[in-house]
Amino acid sequence: MIKKIALLGLVVVIVFVAAGYSFLYYNGMIPRYDYETVPPKLPIFTRPTVLIFNKTNGFIHRDAIPAGDAMLKELADQLGWDVFVTNNAAVHNVEDLKRFNMVVWNNTSGDVLTESQRADFKAWLEQGGGWIGLHAAGGDPSYQWDWYVDELIGAQFIGHTMDPQFQDADVHTADKEEPLTSHLASPWNIKQEEWYAFDKNPRDKGYQILLTIDEQSYITVGETSFGFVDNMDGEHPLVWRHHIGEGKALYSSIGHTAATYGVAQYRGLIKKAMIWAAE
Repeated sequence: MIKKIALLGLVVVIVFVAAGYSFLYYNGMIPRYDYETVPPKLPIFTRPTVLIFNKTNGFIHRDAIPAGDAMLKELADQLGWDVFVTNNAAVHNVEDLKRFNMVVWNNTSGDVLTESQRADFKAWLEQGGGWIGLHAAGGDPSYQWDWYVDELIGAQFIGHTMDPQFQDADVHTADKEEPLTSHLASPWNIKQEEWYAFDKNPRDKGYQILLTIDEQSYITVGETSFGFVDNMDGEHPLVWRHHIGEGKALYSSIGHTAATYGVAQYRGLIKKAMIWAAE
């Protein structure tokens, strides 16, 4: 009888552990190291073209990724552009990248490129490409590519709100004369979003800050229940841009929830950013 009870207990533990592992893996909380080496076949593009890349080797934003893809495709259609959406990282090669006017990394996570893909993407961008990163593209605590953190993003993600995770907050335009944000009220109250914090302010590197957040407008607790940090000393930037070689890069930390991609003000910001990056 005791053996049967012990065996039953062992089975319960195994099932519990397996279920927990499956949950973590499904949501990308267990890092993966899946790399593609054969690029996707590209169609013939007849108009300016944007590459939407949504590879995840880390946390998977299951609601935000399709919402972001849909928003980007609609904006590209409004601009009269062609679109190619893929999670195949091998598209980051010398010949294929030449076919795109700009690239958007939509909630990418984890380490997604091989060494040769990194080199080709970096060269393409520095030689005049345009890049936009959305939310998780700059929200990973364990990047394995120093250039990506130090130069492309310009700051290391250190955490986000958790107590509670999603909150309303007031966002301010950093420059009232800036065309990319001229359509936004300041403050602009964004509903139920997750707010990122970073280890430094990219302004200190000469990057142009476009939007900042008012930490007095939402609950910050410093170190959250998950060990993340949800605030910053001094100015707390959310969106910024800069030139990198001959190319352009813009990063927006806003965009965890699917609903955000339907907000007119945010769509207007990203549309303007796409035009700027592709010029």
